[in-house]
Amino acid sequence: MVRGKTQMRRIENATSRQVTFSKRRNGLLKKAFELSVLCDAEVALIVFSPRGKLYEFSSSSMQSTIARYLKHAKDNPTKKSTQQDTQNLRHEAAEMIKKIESLEVSKRKLLGEGLGSCTVEELQQLERQLERSVSNVRARKIQVFEEQMERLKEKERALVAENARLSEKCGVTSLERLNEQRENVAVPEESSPSSDVETELFIGPPETRTRRLLPQN
Repeated sequence: MVRGKTQMRRIENATSRQVTFSKRRNGLLKKAFELSVLCDAEVALIVFSPRGKLYEFSSSSMQSTIARYLKHAKDNPTKKSTQQDTQNLRHEAAEMIKKIESLEVSKRKLLGEGLGSCTVEELQQLERQLERSVSNVRARKIQVFEEQMERLKEKERALVAENARLSEKCGVTSLERLNEQRENVAVPEESSPSSDVETELFIGPPETRTRRLLPQN
């Protein structure tokens, strides 16, 4: 049977809380004993139950271990305690949460959301901020266009130089000279064949023409 993950929060039921305390107290004392034996460490453990009952374990002497701890703390006054570090971390986390919330509000306002509670001064400030943002975007866009145009011009110059080099290498004449040569070429005229056409031309009155056309017996 798989055990569920225990949630780290106070157990509300008093009976269950007492049972859990007894089990985990015994386990903690056992772990402290194992640590002192296996690792040759000086271990001192003090536990007070919810009812105020004391449970302790010491690998040597509780008084000597406490005295050693006090001496160590006195010799290192600049070292922050774990509790102080925890408080500082909590304070920093709270500040970060506030900053994130403020940034989220500003983001929604920039998107045109949540403007109902804004005053006239806040709206004017927001408008000026948007105008500055648009101006920066346009300036960047123009800069990008100019950089792209410069790269295209450089590419064009490189292609022109490469074309000239290839033309010189292959001995190809320029387009203008080639066109001139084509225009100077003479096209021979084709002679049209002549054909003789025989016609009969008669000048005179119609009657005479009629008699001439009639066959003679």
